[in-house]
Amino acid sequence: MIREGVYEEAQIGFPDSQTQLLAGLAVVDLRVRWAVARARANGLNPQDEFRGLYISDDQITELLGFDIGQHLWSANGHGVNGHGANGHSPHPGAPWPEQIARARSQWQAQTRAAREAGVVMRLDELTQAFSLTLEEVEAFLLALAPEIDPRYAQIYAYLQDDVTRKRPSVDLLLNLLTDNFSHKLQQRRLLGDNGRLLQTRLLQREGDKEFLAQTVRPYPHLIEFLLDDDQLDPRLNGLARLWPAAQTSLRRLSPEFEARLTQVYEGLAQPPFFAFYGGYGTGRQEAALKLAEFCGQPLLTANLAAMAAQEDEREELLRRVLRDGRLYQATLYLTHWQVVLQDGRPPQSLFADLLAYPHTVILASETEWQPANVWRQRPIFAVTFPTPDFDGRLAIWQAHLGQQDGLDLTAVATYFRFSPGQIEDAIATAHDLARWRGEPLTTADLFAASRAHSNQNLATLAAKIQPRYTWDDIVLPPDTLNQLREMVNTVRQRPTVYGEWGFDRKLALGKGLSALFAGESGTGKTMAADIMAGELGLDLYKVDLSTLVSKYIGETEKNLDHIFTEAATSNAILFFDEADAIFGKRSEVKDSHDRYANIEISYLLQRMEAYDGVVILATNLRANLDEAFTRRLHFAIEFPFPEAADREEIWRVNFPAETPIAPDVNWSLLAQRYPLAGGNIRNIILAAAFLAAEQGQHVGMPHLLHAARREYQKIGRLIDDRLFTMPVTGY
Repeated sequence: MIREGVYEEAQIGFPDSQTQLLAGLAVVDLRVRWAVARARANGLNPQDEFRGLYISDDQITELLGFDIGQHLWSANGHGVNGHGANGHSPHPGAPWPEQIARARSQWQAQTRAAREAGVVMRLDELTQAFSLTLEEVEAFLLALAPEIDPRYAQIYAYLQDDVTRKRPSVDLLLNLLTDNFSHKLQQRRLLGDNGRLLQTRLLQREGDKEFLAQTVRPYPHLIEFLLDDDQLDPRLNGLARLWPAAQTSLRRLSPEFEARLTQVYEGLAQPPFFAFYGGYGTGRQEAALKLAEFCGQPLLTANLAAMAAQEDEREELLRRVLRDGRLYQATLYLTHWQVVLQDGRPPQSLFADLLAYPHTVILASETEWQPANVWRQRPIFAVTFPTPDFDGRLAIWQAHLGQQDGLDLTAVATYFRFSPGQIEDAIATAHDLARWRGEPLTTADLFAASRAHSNQNLATLAAKIQPRYTWDDIVLPPDTLNQLREMVNTVRQRPTVYGEWGFDRKLALGKGLSALFAGESGTGKTMAADIMAGELGLDLYKVDLSTLVSKYIGETEKNLDHIFTEAATSNAILFFDEADAIFGKRSEVKDSHDRYANIEISYLLQRMEAYDGVVILATNLRANLDEAFTRRLHFAIEFPFPEAADREEIWRVNFPAETPIAPDVNWSLLAQRYPLAGGNIRNIILAAAFLAAEQGQHVGMPHLLHAARREYQKIGRLIDDRLFTMPVTGY
């Protein structure tokens, strides 16, 4: 163990981290020796053959003669300082307390000398990071000893008179640290729940026994840290990451923004807090890495949303993050901060722990917040990372792809409101699509990749419709078709009108487009939305509003909020069907239900006006809609019931070119005989095709007439047999 050579070299300093650690263990080893001497002098009979069951007194004497790292079956080797073991204390003539005090003083002197010489010592860093007292350091080292040298496990079992207890109990540690009962009672706080060693997760108590009988040990991860291994607590795997201090090249942030981030440190007595607001890929992590680089520190990132999923352990995981951040002197970057907010405020206990963190703290969230009723001296700088506007998005697309022929980057930048990170992800995916085909990159690849990288969570709340129709598939009056094309053009020209022509500054709310499609069922409302989505290259989600309306107060608003929150990052067209389920005329308020029904309407209007995408509302009865609501729409398009000429065209265009059609099919007769909407006509055609296929025939009038009868029965119309028989001359 410790030898006189340690003291003779006291002012030289330790050459490395491990030597300082082993010398510290040699200091507390004197306390272990003293404890064994006291135990033998006060009742532990070395002549008792059952003492320790199988750990004999002679064995303990032999163990005490070895240096740190030696064991029973090793030859006499070299200890910490290269001296052989002889079983004697460093200064046999001096009392134990004096020997311990002198060894401690020499160890501290060597540590200071090494620190001044620039030697990095992990135990010294740990001590300073948590502002540990000398008593706390010694308690930590005593608990650590059996994890470094297994001899101490047997010695501790001997001292505790229990061969199964090879780790120190609270009682044993207090006995090792003190030499009288009064002092022992005072030192209980060192190992209590509120003591620094346990609060900061340096030591842990185990077992369901009474306090003094509980086992104390360091967290295993700390042992690796002290042995110069850079890793986080294994419990944080997948939840946190340590980024080594390194130079960060800025891709998403301007030099001016970088300069502003670092200028705020000037004149500050303590490192600041940063509240980063923004979504994925807007440059928040890049800014965090730059701040860590500026501070000369690694960056410790932790995902609070992933921790929140482990609700019972969230507080424990956060404490381990704070501990590891202190160990590595890291800038702390907590993402998804919004999950811990309560009514827009952080929990006071958690915020107090963060305020005590000695380095820069960055809290990233998608919503704004402010602490309340918290005394603090550290400033909180709110930094917004917005999604770039059209010009910014186009510049990023062009920076990555250049001016390649055939790529419509303007369209992609217009329709997909992406952050820089999302653009980079979409470009990588588009290149993968092109490589798989073995062909050059196309605009279609960019659109497909952009749709894939848009928020897909909306599919859990609405039905995703894969666009499959074109303008040739829909039959509508010319004016209605023109209005639909005008809607498409409005979406396409948003960059020009809002950007180049300055209308963006004149509009306070969202820059999206809202439209009403009114008409009977089957007149083409859903098909029109499908065509628009295909024309623009966007996803289409169909939402049945009747399923969102709840009789419980406030539930409808929650459902709508969920839809619009997910839609905000979906870059999709929202198609609300059955809109009259909620948008009926606002009635006179006669009871609480009337009042809350009007609140639901107002809430939806508010969300629609703030939405930047395309929203289409479909209703069968426009007369039921409130005029105040329709005034706030960009388009209100009527889908009239088709006339005979339109119905004839619908009959024709709904037959695929591959379908075999019998020569007896009379399109004009079908159109005149059956005053049906396009949706019903499509049902009849499909049913007739199945009948003909079953009979092995071409689709003919008998099949169509039979299918028409079934459609009439389904929709509840009166059946006139003459309508479903083969035509006769003059009918």
